[in-house]
Amino acid sequence: MARTAVISGVGPGLGESLARKFAGEGCQVGLFARSIDYLEDLAADLRSDGGEAVAAQVDVTNPGQVKQGFQKVRETYGPIDILINHASYASWKGILEITGNEFEQAWNVTTFGGFLCTQEAVPDMLEKGEGTILFTGATSAVKGPAGALGFASAKFGVRGLAQSLARELGPQGIHIAHVIIDGQINTPRVRKMLPDRDEYTFLDPDAIAETYWHLANQDRSAWSLEVDVRPHVEKF
Repeated sequence: MARTAVISGVGPGLGESLARKFAGEGCQVGLFARSIDYLEDLAADLRSDGGEAVAAQVDVTNPGQVKQGFQKVRETYGPIDILINHASYASWKGILEITGNEFEQAWNVTTFGGFLCTQEAVPDMLEKGEGTILFTGATSAVKGPAGALGFASAKFGVRGLAQSLARELGPQGIHIAHVIIDGQINTPRVRKMLPDRDEYTFLDPDAIAETYWHLANQDRSAWSLEVDVRPHVEKF
């Protein structure tokens, strides 16, 4: 029987690669983001390739929109089996430049949004006695860099959220895992910003998606709580 997966924060890059991977493997995929035009185009493309996908315009900081998004997916495909908390907000500023609103927004999207989506998905998984929740992390979740105050604080929060949830929900059959993206993902925007960088110093988003798929299919006798992925050359 097909599993239903929800991916928050879908956009060009890793979010799209995750959607294509999980839909291509037979999952019924719910796509969440604020840009509905992009989502609807992607969902239509996935369906044209034989997959199952539905788009929902969701601001993950808004509890009402999160609830409505999950309800749309349930009405289309049924209870949630897999959740990927991928939404994040980055303000690359230090203590004297970042505003209170920017700092709060980083936490709202990245950490609070992950909490809201998780809280909405967990009852379905508890009822089944199984499920998977994956969080997209970053180098900043374990090593806060200078000039990334909001992003690092929010990603540290996501890591703590994942660790606590794993200890709470693991005994009830729900696998929680945190993926540290230790490097820059190869997207058109990043390549335009860094045109002279060797391609092997970037992470391939399709390759990262393979790691997420592996986590979603691990045997419960050997679950991973945290996995890090990075390019094979250390030039970033």
